[in-house]
Amino acid sequence: MLGIVISLALGNQLTMPVAWPLVVLAVWNLVMMMLAGFNFRMSYHREIGVIVDTILIGIFFWLQNGVLGPASWSVLLPILTAAMYFEIFGALGVAVVLAGYEIVSVYLQFPDNRSRLTYGLATLSTMAAGLLFGVLGRQLFDQLRKMRLTRITEEERRRAVENERLRAIYELTSTLTATLSYKRVLDSALDLSVNALNFNPDERPDDNLVSAVMLFVGNELITKSARRFTSADMRVSLPGAEGVVGKVLNDGEPVLTQNIASDPELGRIIALRTCASVYCFPLRSGFNVYGVLLFAHPTPNFFTEERRDVLDIIGRQAVIAVQNARLYQDLVEEKERMVEVHEEARKKLARDLHDGPTQSVSAMAMRLNLTRRMLERDPKAAADEIVKIEELAHRTTKEIRHMLFTLRPLVLESQGLSAALISMAEKMRETFSQNMIVNVDERLAQQLEMGKQGVIFYIVEEAVNNARKHARASNVWVTLRSLEAGLALLEIRDDGIGFDVKSIAKSYDKRGSLGMVNLRERTELVNGLMNIDSVLGKGTKIQVYIPLTEEATDRLHHPK
Repeated sequence: MLGIVISLALGNQLTMPVAWPLVVLAVWNLVMMMLAGFNFRMSYHREIGVIVDTILIGIFFWLQNGVLGPASWSVLLPILTAAMYFEIFGALGVAVVLAGYEIVSVYLQFPDNRSRLTYGLATLSTMAAGLLFGVLGRQLFDQLRKMRLTRITEEERRRAVENERLRAIYELTSTLTATLSYKRVLDSALDLSVNALNFNPDERPDDNLVSAVMLFVGNELITKSARRFTSADMRVSLPGAEGVVGKVLNDGEPVLTQNIASDPELGRIIALRTCASVYCFPLRSGFNVYGVLLFAHPTPNFFTEERRDVLDIIGRQAVIAVQNARLYQDLVEEKERMVEVHEEARKKLARDLHDGPTQSVSAMAMRLNLTRRMLERDPKAAADEIVKIEELAHRTTKEIRHMLFTLRPLVLESQGLSAALISMAEKMRETFSQNMIVNVDERLAQQLEMGKQGVIFYIVEEAVNNARKHARASNVWVTLRSLEAGLALLEIRDDGIGFDVKSIAKSYDKRGSLGMVNLRERTELVNGLMNIDSVLGKGTKIQVYIPLTEEATDRLHHPK
């Protein structure tokens, strides 16, 4: 249309009586553009568009002086429109109509037959243009259809890949959360990662991917599950303090690296020497660091951003699954430990009953039998024996009451830790003539929960009994005081014979007593740390550091 306007201007015919069809045509095309913008289509939308263009161009063709006008070539516009909408048949149909316009124009403007023949060639040109544009339109739309089909196919393939990836991630999540077994969790994480990284479901999984899960056992990373690791690699342990692994564990963020050979820790793994890139993901939750997920591939640019996103999802799900599995394992171990504690308590009660009241009752029975005989021979000696039996009965009663007190100290529940320890000291003095000196910070004791108070009570009871039975101590000092903000110190000290801590610890599993084990396990119940210091002939000192807050727990177990 711009070209038509320029042609009129060059022919000095750019006037409203001639150009008004172009104005109407421009307005019409603007309306059609607005309808397309609003995604609105009329009935026979394309047919109406071609007809309106043909009529308006036909009127314009006539007004600008037909084949003699400066813009006689304007008949190409509706032909182009028809070629775009209806390809070759539409272009030829409009060309025939416009050729009729031209024939009428030539016959009316040129009475001379020779001139008619000369200008009649325009009719053939119009028909040839209709054929040409129709063929070009068909080729153009064939190409557009192919491009559209290719785009649709590519979109479907991309959608299929995305669906496959989502399916793999869903399968990963379902599998990892469906089991509480460490081995199954780790194996599933590695197997499903291979499927999740394979974005094209028609291709075989990549056999070159090296992967491993390494968890902390003590202070070293041990390979718990791996793919394409050698047997020697499975035995490698890493400290997790240097290189990529150390950075991942310290920062808590995944790292992608291609400097494998120079890495001080990863360079020890043989399977990684053929790989050009490694992606390492930390398995940690808060302050709990479990280990790392390791992925490697011979292709340098294998771990694209899309693949790293998938591995991050796998890593986060694996952390949750490992955490759940560890919590479950801790619960199982705690249950087993509680069973052992109860069993040991029963055994301890049986030993105490056998060594104390049972022996005393047997002694009383023997003395009563002896007294019955002495009553006939020597009544005075029998009276003295009855006094001794009465003393033994009183002592046995005290021992039984002391045992009942330690089994369930009601004073602890009613009056608190300080009163319970003072009551324990009195009963130790009355029952066993052992001097127990208690010094407890009352304000600190009141800050402790009842559960912690109970654990501290039994730690003191175990330590005092050990001092009485094994150390033969005359005096035991029990102190509970604040050490620093959020941290308390429980100290049990005696003047007994002492022992060699190292030698006893080495052979402790062969001993029948579980005193030290009970002390350590009860210390763990309050998230504390225990230190035992003893010297032969100079007594024993047991120190238990008890955190009162989460921050203090972190400082105690993770010192900087």
